[in-house]
Amino acid sequence: MSVLAALWSTLSYLVPFVFVLSVVVFFHELGHFLVGRWCGVKVDAFSLGFGPELFAFTDSKGTRWRLAALPLGGYVKFHGDANGASMTDDEAAEKMSASERSITFFGQPVRKRAAIVAAGPIANLLLAVVIFAGTFYAYGRGVLLPRIDAVQAGSPAEIAGFKSGDLVLSIGGKPVESFNDLQRVVSIADGPLTFRVQRAGREFEISATPRRTEINTPFGKTRTGVLGISASGAAENWSHKSYGLVESVELGFSETWFVIERTGAYLAGLIAGQESADQLSGPIRIAEVSGEMARIGFSALLNLAAILSISIGILNLLPVPLLDGGHLMYYAYEAVRGRALNQKVQEFGFRIGMTLVGALMIFATYNDIARIARHWLNLG
Repeated sequence: MSVLAALWSTLSYLVPFVFVLSVVVFFHELGHFLVGRWCGVKVDAFSLGFGPELFAFTDSKGTRWRLAALPLGGYVKFHGDANGASMTDDEAAEKMSASERSITFFGQPVRKRAAIVAAGPIANLLLAVVIFAGTFYAYGRGVLLPRIDAVQAGSPAEIAGFKSGDLVLSIGGKPVESFNDLQRVVSIADGPLTFRVQRAGREFEISATPRRTEINTPFGKTRTGVLGISASGAAENWSHKSYGLVESVELGFSETWFVIERTGAYLAGLIAGQESADQLSGPIRIAEVSGEMARIGFSALLNLAAILSISIGILNLLPVPLLDGGHLMYYAYEAVRGRALNQKVQEFGFRIGMTLVGALMIFATYNDIARIARHWLNLG
């Protein structure tokens, strides 16, 4: 491979990755920023990325907007903070007047601090809704009828009595519009499902229990429910459906909630030892998937951004010190007890949180490198 070809290949992954990560991080920090200003807090800096400044300007309210060299995150630094993690600069705080203290983050009542912190993850979830709704509105979607083409021998579907040609009308009383809808319901099922089926002009119900099976995904292995059926991809079973604005927004919320459910189920399964940890991916794998989605099309890349935004939103809500959820945990204690948690205890918690987050990043990066090594060994 020539140097030029290698450079082009690298950029084909790097540019989509930077785009996706920058969009997700920007809106996360924008949530903190907007609610912070709304609460009367002065914002000293809004940084997209870390390290040396590539470009910066200061707005009329004194906020320095900066684009930094390392595009692997970002931060909002409120007035009086020691750093972008909203750690209080105690020495500076002691010298502040009452009026100056009133525009700091730490000078706000606990309800405002909690709102500012929660705004980041909430912004991530809202971003996902907007992206999903926008793609449904702009592109619509291809709909494959939930008509069964083949049933695997010995599968839960065969045992339950499904046959080729069956059209699934509803599951658990809820209408099924497409084969994709059917797959989604089956994938998260943890017990028997009741299917309303149309066969040879008559309707009846079939009860089936999906089998939990480990499958490969772009981010690693995961356990999912499987019935053992495939769809009929004949042209007459395909249609394209367009959606109005209201329908698109409803679908945006529905899609976001589905990803939240799947992510929550995975995390619960991971804690219970039922899910494989190799699905945890770091920047390397995200960059690879970003490049792959970019080749498929811009809408696919946007959908990846939405999924990543949800993942970052949920991750930040975990009650781990250093993350937004850890701050919220401290504020909950303060609201209940009427006083803040001891500063030394908070600092100790942040050290633990930093260790946990660092270990998670190292493990995720190890997964990425190990997967690449396995790939090349298999090629050899």
